[in-house]
Amino acid sequence: VLGFVFLFTLGGLTGIILSVVAAEVLSIGAVFAIMGSITHLFPLFFGMNFNSLLLKIQFFSMFIGVNMTFFPQHFLGLSGMPRRYSDYPDFFSKLNLISSFGSMISSLSVIFFIIIMLNAMMSKKLILISQFSNSSNELQLNFPPSEHTFNQNNILIK
Repeated sequence: VLGFVFLFTLGGLTGIILSVVAAEVLSIGAVFAIMGSITHLFPLFFGMNFNSLLLKIQFFSMFIGVNMTFFPQHFLGLSGMPRRYSDYPDFFSKLNLISSFGSMISSLSVIFFIIIMLNAMMSKKLILISQFSNSSNELQLNFPPSEHTFNQNNILIK
């Protein structure tokens, strides 16, 4: 969630300056939000937990990789390098190398996230204590919920 907020805020500021609304939708912050929702809802869907240490390592590697990819591109653009060029002067090669290395780190951390999900499914580390609050009917059930749990709509009284 913190990665999403940080990158969405920076992306939002540059989107306002550049007046590119479509770039706001396709930002890397959405990837952090999707990974965060998978991390949050995985125990509910499958009844198993992730390894929290591996998730923290994956988050920081993804965060560093994304920032290494896109932060140097701001300086490249300010230095006069046009976008979407495959051939560029040697002056820009150092920052392009940093940006390419950051994209490799990001790709490896996405693969690492998939490995973490597979590891959780293979090890079958079951939930001992629910991390969800009991504020809704769905979260008061067993993990994972069985099919056709509710025969009728229930009324929730707070």
